[in-house]
Amino acid sequence: MKYSKHIITTLLLVFLYGCFSAKGLPIKEVKDEPATEKTTSETSMNENDNGDDDLDSETVEEDVQTDSVTMDNPLLDHSSWDQLLKKYVADNGDVDYKGFKNDSQKLNEYVNYLASQVPEKSWTVDEQLAYFINVYNANTIKLIIDNYPLKSIKDISNPWLKNRLKIGDEDYSLADIENGILRKMNEPKIHFAINCASISCPKLMNTAYTAENVQDLMKQATEEFINNSEKNKLSINSPKISEIFKWYKSDFTENGTIINYINKYANTKISEGAKINYIEYNWGLNDQK
Repeated sequence: MKYSKHIITTLLLVFLYGCFSAKGLPIKEVKDEPATEKTTSETSMNENDNGDDDLDSETVEEDVQTDSVTMDNPLLDHSSWDQLLKKYVADNGDVDYKGFKNDSQKLNEYVNYLASQVPEKSWTVDEQLAYFINVYNANTIKLIIDNYPLKSIKDISNPWLKNRLKIGDEDYSLADIENGILRKMNEPKIHFAINCASISCPKLMNTAYTAENVQDLMKQATEEFINNSEKNKLSINSPKISEIFKWYKSDFTENGTIINYINKYANTKISEGAKINYIEYNWGLNDQK
């Protein structure tokens, strides 16, 4: 199988993710979701999907807009990234990498801005989540356009392992950000917010994450991915789901089974006794045609 060697390497990294370090950054954890989190169809009856009553100062207001950056006095300014995303990312998540490459100065300025904003203990968990998701996605786009044209991110040597980005004076790889930081924040929905520049990945949202919209936007990304018939083929008894759920199984099963987690967001519910099959991952570039 093409890329089989790379996939094996990736899987080994997933199992060994604890080896990655936040390198001294003060990372906060999201509080556990209640086991009875409501499904998509139930949210119209009772909006309390993430146990918001228990989040105290981290509570996200229900009327937060997720289609634009609306922070009046943000700790961090992600507006330039928001503008780039709206310009070069389609609603289905396909990316105009050629356009990004032609506008690389603005992208590099934003990446350098992120590098200069070192997270502090005073940051809320939502500020951290938005920051690190944007760090991952912006640097992934930068990695692609620095090597563009190409057919797959896997055409790049060790795309996730090399130290290609900075936060303050420290060097980080994309794997450091995902496995050493985001996965350790106890929020499985980050897997649907970060994008690996591939067809089978959850789509790259064309809205920048902010402290104000991160909870709603992650939930939207999760619902859209799980209910996307090209990414997951849901059925009561014979579901075929993304290999993301296999690679990061431990992240999704802390409070139940994979089926339990998917059913929180799925329009088509899977029977608890159903046999799960996985859809082979397509590592082709999510480039606009």
